Amino acid sequence: MRNIKVRKAEISDMDALIELRLNYLREDLGRLSAKTEEKIILQLKEYVSKYIDTIFTAFLAETDGKIVATAFMSIADRPANPFMITGRTALVQNVYTRPEYRKKGIATQVLKELIAEARRQNVSYIELSATDDGRPVYQKLGFVEKRSKYTDMKLLLIPEEF
Repeated sequence: MRNIKVRKAEISDMDALIELRLNYLREDLGRLSAKTEEKIILQLKEYVSKYIDTIFTAFLAETDGKIVATAFMSIADRPANPFMITGRTALVQNVYTRPEYRKKGIATQVLKELIAEARRQNVSYIELSATDDGRPVYQKLGFVEKRSKYTDMKLLLIPEEF
């Protein structure tokens, strides 16, 4: 593997962030309708433009001038409690490596940078949802399965689309 450079994404990386997000979603969910993709692209352009380097951070891995992996992190400020004393939590999403670059430790490098950024931003904890393939990577970095007397729930206000 040639030299991998991990860096924080900038607004100029918008197209790459969108492409990698869509690749991730297609791989995770299967084919997306053109209408759904269009809505996702519009929302991502607005979201990234508005929040990059504030509550949204992404890191990218590059080799030979090609972006090969990414991970997204969104930070939320909430009322503090003993489990999040700073009131700041982070959600990691879209940990994605192009198939031909997998199993080379690239996602681990990207995640280490994301974790360091979360520490700099005084985040109490980072949460994520792990796939079976991703679980060992996250566990190596210190993530543990969330055990709670509470059940995660959601109320769907807008119908899901694929």
